[in-house]
Amino acid sequence: SQFRCSFRFEVAACHSCLGVPVHEALLPTTEQSPQDSFGCSLILVVGGLGRRFVKFSSARNLVSTTTKMPKQLDVRVTTVDAELEFSIDSKALGKILFDMVTKTIGLREAWFFGLYYKDSKGIDAWLRFDKKVVDQDLPKETPLNLQFRVKFYPEDVSEELVQEITQHLFFLQVKQQILDMEIYCPPEASVLLASYAVQAKFGDYDESVYKPGFLVSERLLPQRVVDQYQMSSDMWEERVISWYSEHRGLLRDEAEMEYLKIAQDLEMYGVNYFQIKNKKGTDLWLGVDALGLNIYEKDDRLSPKISFPWSEIRNISFHDKRFTIKPVDKKSPDFSFFAPLLRINKLILQLCIGNHDLFMRRRRLDSMEVQQMKAQAREEKARKQMERSRLAKEKMARDEAIREKIEMEKRLQYYEEEAQRANEALLRSEETADLLAEKVRCTEEESQLLVRKAQEAEFEIERARMAAFRSEEEKKQMELKAKQAEQIARKVYDDARDRAKEAERLRTALLQAKGAEKNAKRKLLDLTSSPGLLLDGQGGSSDPSSEVSSTADLLGEGEFEELSKQIEKERLEYQAKSKHLHGQLSQLKFDMESMRLGTKQTPEDLLHDENTRKGITKYSTLEKITSGSTRARVAFFEEL
Repeated sequence: SQFRCSFRFEVAACHSCLGVPVHEALLPTTEQSPQDSFGCSLILVVGGLGRRFVKFSSARNLVSTTTKMPKQLDVRVTTVDAELEFSIDSKALGKILFDMVTKTIGLREAWFFGLYYKDSKGIDAWLRFDKKVVDQDLPKETPLNLQFRVKFYPEDVSEELVQEITQHLFFLQVKQQILDMEIYCPPEASVLLASYAVQAKFGDYDESVYKPGFLVSERLLPQRVVDQYQMSSDMWEERVISWYSEHRGLLRDEAEMEYLKIAQDLEMYGVNYFQIKNKKGTDLWLGVDALGLNIYEKDDRLSPKISFPWSEIRNISFHDKRFTIKPVDKKSPDFSFFAPLLRINKLILQLCIGNHDLFMRRRRLDSMEVQQMKAQAREEKARKQMERSRLAKEKMARDEAIREKIEMEKRLQYYEEEAQRANEALLRSEETADLLAEKVRCTEEESQLLVRKAQEAEFEIERARMAAFRSEEEKKQMELKAKQAEQIARKVYDDARDRAKEAERLRTALLQAKGAEKNAKRKLLDLTSSPGLLLDGQGGSSDPSSEVSSTADLLGEGEFEELSKQIEKERLEYQAKSKHLHGQLSQLKFDMESMRLGTKQTPEDLLHDENTRKGITKYSTLEKITSGSTRARVAFFEEL
């Protein structure tokens, strides 16, 4: 009795003579200990060895003790970008494991996701939350391997995916499905989606940073698309970059959302396909998606023949391989199809229930949790928009400062070149002045020499006149010499006069050269003594006071309201952008058509080209196949 505790568990039954407790209530009691079917009292003992159940005989004698330690189960969960390992109780429900995964990755919008695995027969299956993990048909391996994947798709990703982590997980999985060709994507759309994937990974395109060939190691396009065209990897990269460069300014989450907006318009997006047969035994495809059930012909999974929205379905059930759907319209007959395996019917039922629940949930008021997430997402988006606006203004101010700096550097370089030219002109002026001074000196010396010669000639004339009395011949000779001397004197006089004029001209040129030298020196002095040039260039940088004022403007009430209106108009802007994208996609398809290999086209390519020629889209098909009464569509299904 010394091991007996004052609190006992109420026990329903004992599976063995040692007893297995059933935890129902912890009740303080002073009554007699409960007994199992063997007459054994079961008492909870708390001690240094942990929790034990001790079995006593009816005579209250201690007979045995057993320590019960819970068995642990190792589980490996793989997400699209991580691998997680958990150790759970072997009796834990699937919900416990799923909650552990969502809390680990910080996901709140858990209703879109599930834990996927291949069962022992190799059939796709999802872990059920209401059953124990070990009781489900999981492969017998240690650790257990599960995949955390998108199970249910929204009708509109921009409206329903609130958390950034949710958008990121959707983006990664949809991108993987497109690259693995699980979702058909035409070549031109593949290039566009690849450009958004590059924007999400690398950010804005910078030609100086991202050199040609930086996308060679990236897996961007489905292999089916690459094989269809005679294009090198450089040519593909060039086309992806031409789109990538237009996405400047998009953040990672925005680029991923743009990717999903385009991907959700693809015909096979969000559809789970199952092979079925109608009552006539015709092989068909059943497509389960967010809007309802679609029926496809065996060789065409792009365009459904008929559709039954969730709003028209009242009840779904299956018995063995037969799956029955009861319409809301009681006048319409029930219709059935047959799946190849019972397991597939279970999976179809599971997906139908989940998609129908989400379909109805979208048409009701959001829960408090969803409202809180959307409010937080709006606030976060507004904050990011304001932050982006602030960064854009700072970038504009920075670019303006850089532009002004470059302009001032150009002006400085211009003035430096002007100063250098002025200095060179000054040196040339000084050399010219020296040369002219030397010419003036030479001219003056020549002029003096000529003057002396003229004086000597006059002296000769005078002496000739003095000797004129000598003889007539001498007189004639003297006259002749006098004439010659006079001519020489006149010539020397004319030369002296020309030299004087030349000297005067050289003096004038010298004065002009000295004036040009003074002007060049003054200009050079002005250039070197101007302190405002570099100060103006430095003043082009951002001013702290302007940042404070701009930040205050960013937080203004009027601008915040304008930002809110901009967010509300996002869908309208996207529709306008979609028209522009459609035109660009058509042009890209036209440019690539000449390099396409017709022999490499898949049946899906041929079907898509045919639909494009007819102007058939995913939404026009959906509108067409849901028209008419449910009764008529059921009859059409039976006749397929």
